[in-house]
Amino acid sequence: MFESEKSKMIKDHLIGRGIRDARVLKAMSSVPREKFVRERDKLISYADTPLSIGWGQTISQPYIVAYMLEVLDIEKENRVLEIGTGSGYEAAILSRLAKEVVTVEIVEELYKDGKRKLENLGYENIEVVSGDGYRGYKKKAPYDRIILSAAPTDIPENLVDQLAAKGKLIAPVGGIFQELILLEKDEFGKISKKRLLPVRFVPMVRE
Repeated sequence: MFESEKSKMIKDHLIGRGIRDARVLKAMSSVPREKFVRERDKLISYADTPLSIGWGQTISQPYIVAYMLEVLDIEKENRVLEIGTGSGYEAAILSRLAKEVVTVEIVEELYKDGKRKLENLGYENIEVVSGDGYRGYKKKAPYDRIILSAAPTDIPENLVDQLAAKGKLIAPVGGIFQELILLEKDEFGKISKKRLLPVRFVPMVRE
């Protein structure tokens, strides 16, 4: 039922806006976004817009998800840390790009729902963790790639510490005004920072 809407989203809102990474496009084509939205929003699953998933959180706009994943340049053997599981949509896409995905969610209801949903849909290389994203998840560190799906006012030092050498971290950062930031760590641990574009994400929640 949703295949034509998904194809239109890929063609018009991703390729049409400059997304070129074939692996990202394939991964996003393989994940049924309608399974990750609320029942009342299923008919607009593939609109290029964020949608509420309850508890003050959203499922991100497909274009922004694709843009962030393209910038991260995830490799097949990578371990990825996602902060903010939400509905599980982005984790599902990440699982098609990386060897292993660890995703952290602070809202207990979303943690339980996201974990159940991802398991029921057969995503096996994802570990869903209940916890404070500001702390990251040290148990599985270091991570080759880190992606934040909510905006802190500053990038948490714990996450920078848990980033592997030659790793990349992407995050929306700010309060009322936010911008997408890319951090890269070289083989000596030195960090470089690049400002990418203005964005609007829900604030990152702390314990």
